[in-house]
Amino acid sequence: MLAALAQSRKALPECLPNPPVGCAIVYDQEIVAQGYTQAPEKHYAEADALKQIQGKAFNLFKMYVTLEPCSFHGHTPACALAIAKYCRIHEIYVSILDPDHRNNGKGLDILKNCKKNS
Repeated sequence: MLAALAQSRKALPECLPNPPVGCAIVYDQEIVAQGYTQAPEKHYAEADALKQIQGKAFNLFKMYVTLEPCSFHGHTPACALAIAKYCRIHEIYVSILDPDHRNNGKGLDILKNCKKNS
């Protein structure tokens, strides 16, 4: 989670008014991808990190993210849906729930339902 927090610092100030979110993806106790929220209308932290592991030949990644992945489509697609679609993320650790009323637990619900159905 410390790596994800370090990534979130890189987001500022370009990410504003979006929150500065960081993400780290781990495989076998090694960080294999990292990301942070880009300028508005560009990649969010999770999407930034996910694109770095596309095509890698291993499974069962762990993801650490500083804010609950979003569940709604705004200028960018919903991160929770992108993660759910990417089945090789085995465990997800989230620092805090998103206080935005459009999300606030809905992103985690998407991820929990994905896990149940896989």
